[in-house]
Amino acid sequence: MALFNFNRPADYVDAAREMAASGRPTLARLLAEEAADRTTDPAEADRIRSEFPGNSLRQED
Repeated sequence: MALFNFNRPADYVDAAREMAASGRPTLARLLAEEAADRTTDPAEADRIRSEFPGNSLRQED
């Protein structure tokens, strides 16, 4: 497993893809949500979320 340096939204997407490929869909979805939050383009954020379908898994305070 590679170590990730999380500086850009693409870094989160890369990590999400690796988690999905390794059978960790929940972690993949959380990483994808973080990538989408860090993306300034709403269309790109929607595309990221659609690549990792499912409901939000975040717990808000």
